[in-house]
Amino acid sequence: MARIFVEAYGCSASFADSEMISGLIQNGGHVLADSPSDSDLNIVVTCSVKDPTANKMMYRINSLKSKPLIVAGCLPKAEKETVEKFSENASLLGPNSLGKTLQVIDSTLAGTKQIALEDSDLSKVGLPKVRLNPTVGIVEIASGCLSECTFCQTKLSKGDLASYRLGDIVRQVRAEIKEGCKEVWLTSTDNGCYGFDIGTDLPSLVNAVSEIPEDFMIRVGMMNPMYMPRIRENLVESFDNDKVFKFLHIPVQSGSDKVLHDMKRGHTAGTYRGIVKKVKDRFEDFTISTDIIVGFPSETEEEFQKTIALLKDTKPDSVNLSKYSVRPGTDAAGLEQIDAAEVKRRSKIIFEQISKLSMEGNQKWIGWKGKVLFDEKTDEGIKGRNFAYKPIAVEDEVEIGQSHIVEITDATVKRLVGKIAS
Repeated sequence: MARIFVEAYGCSASFADSEMISGLIQNGGHVLADSPSDSDLNIVVTCSVKDPTANKMMYRINSLKSKPLIVAGCLPKAEKETVEKFSENASLLGPNSLGKTLQVIDSTLAGTKQIALEDSDLSKVGLPKVRLNPTVGIVEIASGCLSECTFCQTKLSKGDLASYRLGDIVRQVRAEIKEGCKEVWLTSTDNGCYGFDIGTDLPSLVNAVSEIPEDFMIRVGMMNPMYMPRIRENLVESFDNDKVFKFLHIPVQSGSDKVLHDMKRGHTAGTYRGIVKKVKDRFEDFTISTDIIVGFPSETEEEFQKTIALLKDTKPDSVNLSKYSVRPGTDAAGLEQIDAAEVKRRSKIIFEQISKLSMEGNQKWIGWKGKVLFDEKTDEGIKGRNFAYKPIAVEDEVEIGQSHIVEITDATVKRLVGKIAS
């Protein structure tokens, strides 16, 4: 029996992987450690989607390698040699190799490095887990994707789309709720293409999960605009259910069709505009989150201005802003890069635009009153979400997992502020 410390970085799928790794550890007779200082072995579940994130991973790997170490997740699959440069003795576990978790642990504890990066046929639905948040059940619905984006390493890490069976996912959601979860996240590399490989689709899944007769909320995770025209009408219908947060994360990345073509995104700015218009016509209050990359190698000043115009026109509620960074192994890595100072200038302009839009959008909620599920512990206290998945903070004493009627009294760029009304 060993004491093992597990930590994760990146997207919700990465955190879901860490929960399953922790569950396998406990089922294998080991104990989870609270910190790397009191562990016999450390596991870091990595992310490699952005250069700053990858740099953070390398620093963390370097700081943990004084003990037996397993580097899991996307980074060892996409950049094996880079990981080994920072820790040549660390064992490696790929994002689709969780079936080898205990074998890799036993080998590493015995002093033998093991590399398990090949994909296994093990479904991630139904595996034991130790939740990071007792209120939120993260359910992976697929692995991999159908896209070939020139800037992204995810395809290198997770491969082609492999959707999990709809019935298995529904059973997993039932288990999450039975174990006390009040909120379920349906997550994958790209939810928009879920089921295309097995004869189903995301709206069918959302409808099936919504039919579970318990009191819980569903957050539908990120989906690229590329595949949404195929499912848009039915997806909007599925969001009519009160159990589904009125929230979509649809990364447009650029307002320029030329840049989107060079990125191999498979969609146009018009695709994104159409999705936003559809949901906002159907629902009075609906939260749109998107992603923007500034400084892609082929982004001219004219193309950059098109992105600003898109943001002004569609007014997304939140934007994940990234400065383009070269990721090894991607097509865009070989292109001539834009000067770093220019990328920084463009990023500053977009950031100011995003802040303005977010503040304006949040101020519209002042005076709203309704049900809020408190679902997250932060350094600033417990935070909740309303039906539109808007983050809400209150000064009142609340416990995670509780729901209260809240009245919104103020707003900041990042959240709404309210008080318990009942």
